[in-house]
Amino acid sequence: MSRILAIDYGKKRTGLAVSDVLQLIANGLTTVPTHELLAFVMDYVGREDVERIVIGLPRQMNNEYSENMARIEPFVRSLQRRLPHIPVEYVDERFTSVMAHRTMQDAGLKKKDRQNKALVDEISATIILQSYMETQKFKNV
Repeated sequence: MSRILAIDYGKKRTGLAVSDVLQLIANGLTTVPTHELLAFVMDYVGREDVERIVIGLPRQMNNEYSENMARIEPFVRSLQRRLPHIPVEYVDERFTSVMAHRTMQDAGLKKKDRQNKALVDEISATIILQSYMETQKFKNV
């Protein structure tokens, strides 16, 4: 098996997470400035065996796409052109930031650490990936 790369795409910075090769555990990878994201992904895929990329689907509570979708779609098209052998899938990202903050609080992080937006983005990507892997597990049962 190979890894799954997850992306929590943001206007300024983007959180990334990756699975282990057995696709059992989601781990935070890093946060990168969004304008460097494509180069980072291309470099990462060149070094690691990635079988799939999942990206957070920004929906509002009324199920409509948020304004960020206008930035995500061109990025996904660019990924698909450059990496046609790697499928890209969307995963609902509603509540991931709230869940990331709660995770940080439950982990006992100090208030200053919980205000680290880059860490929130990385944890959000990890939650997106874990959600995707759990959904796949149930599809295969």
